[in-house]
Amino acid sequence: MEARRLAILCSHLCPVGSAQGGSPSRVSRVSHSVCASGSEEKDQRNDCVFCKIIRGESPALKLYEDDACLCILDTNPLSHGHSLIIPKSHFHSLEATPPSVVAAMCSKVPFISSAIMKATNCDSFNLVVNNGAAAGQVIFHTHIHIIPRKARDCLWPSESLRRHPLKLDQETVKLVDSVHKVLSLSSNTEDSKDQGSRI
Repeated sequence: MEARRLAILCSHLCPVGSAQGGSPSRVSRVSHSVCASGSEEKDQRNDCVFCKIIRGESPALKLYEDDACLCILDTNPLSHGHSLIIPKSHFHSLEATPPSVVAAMCSKVPFISSAIMKATNCDSFNLVVNNGAAAGQVIFHTHIHIIPRKARDCLWPSESLRRHPLKLDQETVKLVDSVHKVLSLSSNTEDSKDQGSRI
């Protein structure tokens, strides 16, 4: 597992097109980002592959860019057209990413995925966020994968696994109650913050 993570990370560090012996004609520099400034996370931002791409210090094949995010081709794709939507601000995980930034990224998914599917002659795609090391996240800067799919491409081994119906037992009821409790506490905390900001 660690070897796979290292290989994926290295693929993001290697200049795109170096394996073909030439530089791609569409390597793009992107505009200045808040990734270039900060306080305690400055070292993380300086070492972050995506922040380097955003600052124009590393090459990338850019598909889309706006004020909030950019979309680039993944340099180690799972399928032809595999792309990443990346916020221009550095957030190490999805839960650390403000809802407005997540909304800006997600709002571009229909537009970008439609273009990718047309360009790759696919009619389907997976939208994936690997959030945390155990989930396969290797670059700790929030990003969304758009992975074009074709019928019977057998990309995920889990697609051949048989799914089992949810058991309506005590363990399931306990899970539902626990999630409700956490959501209720989170909602109360958010309400307190909102009231404090209005005073």
